[in-house]
This record gives sequence, structure tokens and C-alpha cells, in this order.
Amino acid sequence: MGFQTDSIHAGQTPDPSTGAIMTPVYQTSTYVQEAVGKHKGYEYSRTQNPTRQAMEKNIAVLEKGKYGIAFSSGLAAISTIIQLLKQGDHVICTDNLYGGTFRLFNTLFTKFGISFSYVDSSDFTLVEKALQDNTRMVFVETPTNPMLSLTSLEKLASFGKEKGLITVVDNTFMSPYFQNPLSYGINLVVHSSTKYINGHSDIVGGIIVAAEKELADKLYYFQNAAGAIPGPMDCFLILRATKTLALRMREHEKNSIALANFLNGHAKVQLIYYPGLAHHPQHELAKKQMSGFGAIISIELGTLEKAVKFAEALKIFAIAESLGGVESLVDHPAIMTHASVPREQRLKLGISDGLIRLSVGVEDEEDLLQDVEQALKII
Repeated sequence: MGFQTDSIHAGQTPDPSTGAIMTPVYQTSTYVQEAVGKHKGYEYSRTQNPTRQAMEKNIAVLEKGKYGIAFSSGLAAISTIIQLLKQGDHVICTDNLYGGTFRLFNTLFTKFGISFSYVDSSDFTLVEKALQDNTRMVFVETPTNPMLSLTSLEKLASFGKEKGLITVVDNTFMSPYFQNPLSYGINLVVHSSTKYINGHSDIVGGIIVAAEKELADKLYYFQNAAGAIPGPMDCFLILRATKTLALRMREHEKNSIALANFLNGHAKVQLIYYPGLAHHPQHELAKKQMSGFGAIISIELGTLEKAVKFAEALKIFAIAESLGGVESLVDHPAIMTHASVPREQRLKLGISDGLIRLSVGVEDEEDLLQDVEQALKII
């Protein structure tokens, strides 16, 4: 089936008791058993819930995987992936990770004897050089947050298979609509489903998608054992949202391309980061491994004062953390989403005090252009 058809139907069947076309919200903690130990496939909602299972199957199909494992947040999903490792193991990571992921790795998992090396994975020779005898996993974001650099999925998958490593891609920025890392041979894909998958800024969630049963079974075990699951209402809302994912992503991208073209070369914009622009360092790679360029644009305005003044002058773009909702948002990474990354490392990555990240929504294109234009005039 095509993506849009799958987004509406995959993992879902009409309710057998009523014929309801929407998967019901099974707002229950437990299930009555017919006899001791005899049940209908459901015992306790931490372990199984029909609404959650429908959502997991739906997103697994959209990501061209077989198994979806849902969590209460993207960080809960990432935390569970790292639990596949043991004390003494080593992970190679993209250096420009989301600040929350960096914090999770550096302040929590290092305490348990897992080590992390951070490299610019857009230069894959640096990934190869970072390999150690105890390396067991490579974890990348592509594109990265907020610098929008890309890693070759083909090279990553080949490297992982050759060296016997678990390869993980955080695909949050692209959504399953624009990029499917499992199709390249990547082992695991993770999303903050809070973002584009849900797209309406009304839930927090995360999901892992796997192609291999062995890894999936371990993750399902951890999901049940640790219990960081989403509630059934959140799963229902995500399932509702995936039905319009294709429509939303097309509109997000259309607005983003228009805005990127406007900002590109603007006198008050020193640098612009967007994979859809021809001068982006990995523009050709973006065209190869993505079916669209996404809806995140980062711009360098030069100083903290200018960045703050610009953000506060915007009228449609709201100042807020997060991204991927239908409404446009503006973020100052150094103060907001990446404050947990040490300043010296932020500056090395290009996350300066003058950097602004725009999450372009689905409002009318002309309104967004006018909003950004009037804010730039003020700085």
C-alpha cells in the first residue's frame, strides 16, 4: 500500500463489537480473565493495551519495519535502547545530538559504565576512527538538531554490519514520510512521537521501530519491565494524527522551502542551515536518502541580542521548546533546548548565542514570510 493509505489503515480494523471505524480508547488497567490463567491476549495494560498495539503497528508499517515499541517520551525510548548494552560497552554518537539525549548519555548512563564518543558523523571517516574494541552501538541523528547535518545511512548500515554493531537513527526531524532508515539496513529507528508523528503539540511520546525480531523482543521485554509506556489516550491521539501525517509533512516542507529561499542571502542572516538549499554541505546526500527536506531551519544572526530581539518580535512563530507541531515555533538552542550541552562544545558545533531554530508550521505561507520579514527589520 502507499504511505497515505497505510497511515489511515495500517494496524487498525473496525471494532468487532460495534463496527466503530476508529480504534477505541481502551482506558483500562486490567482485563477480566475467563478462568485462572485463561485470557484473551490481554492481562495488564503495562504489558498489553489494544490502543497502544494498534498505534505501534501503524507506525512500524510507516517506517517500513515490523515491530513498534511505544514509550511515554522520546527520551524513555532512547533510554531503553541504551539498556540493550552492558557495563563496559562503548557507543559512537553524532556530536550534534539533541541536548536531552546528550544529558541522558553523559549524566546517567556513564554512571553505569557505558562510555560515549562524540564525532561529526557527516564525515564518516571519523566514525570509523572512533571504533574501539568495546564498541557495540552507533547512535546518530540525521539531520541533526539544530545544525541539520546529515549522516550517510548507507555507510552507517554497512559499517554496522561489518563490525557487528547495533545501528540506531533518531529520525524525529524527518518523520517516516521523508526518511526510512530501516530500508538502508539500519537496525533501529527512534522517534520523539511528540513531534511530527503526532504533530498537534498535545501529547508527549516516543517510539522505537525494529526490523528484526531478536532486538524487538528485548525491547518489548524492557518496555514491560521498566513500564515507561504511553497511556491509551495518548496512543489514540497519535493514531488519529498519523492519518494526516503525509498531508502535514507536504505543507510543512512547502512553507519551509519558501522561507529558506527568502532567508538565503538576506542581509541580516549571516548563515542558514537547511538541507533543501543547494549550498548545504550534504544537499546531494539529502536528495539521495530523503524524499523531502523537512521543516526545520536554523539561522545565525550574529549576537545574542539580535537573536533574542528577533525571536521576541515574531508574532506567528511562538517562543517554545519542541518542534513538529502544526503551529510555527522559534527556539534559541543555546538557552533553551541545548542548554545542557557545555558552552565550549556548543560553540564547537556552531550552536552560538546568535543561532535561532525555526520549526515551520502549516500556517499560510505568506503570513509566515511576512512575520519573519517584519521581525528581521527590527534587529
